[in-house]
Amino acid sequence: MRTALIATAALLAAACTQTGNMERGAATGAVLGGVAGAVIGNNVGDGDAASGAAIGAAIGAVGGAYAGCVRDGRCGAGQQTVNTRQYYDQRSGRYYFRDPQSGQYFYENGQPYP
Repeated sequence: MRTALIATAALLAAACTQTGNMERGAATGAVLGGVAGAVIGNNVGDGDAASGAAIGAAIGAVGGAYAGCVRDGRCGAGQQTVNTRQYYDQRSGRYYFRDPQSGQYFYENGQPYP
């Protein structure tokens, strides 16, 4: 159990974002994974709930942090299509979008919009 707490604390400390989605996802995932791991560890194999909880918490924390990262529009989750085709420029005949993090506008292929 101590290993799970150390791993969770390290992950939370490393996953600092401005939105907090990664942190919330990691914390929620660690708790849910720890509970699920304890139940599974208690009922499967040698019945060791502590090691099951540690493994479940670590896997849950990583999965939750990734889910939070995706919620922020990062971590490779459809970055080619995030915010695309928000606006149409009739002059150039191309779609462009506004990047919420920088506030700048870009064409679908990533080129800056004039």
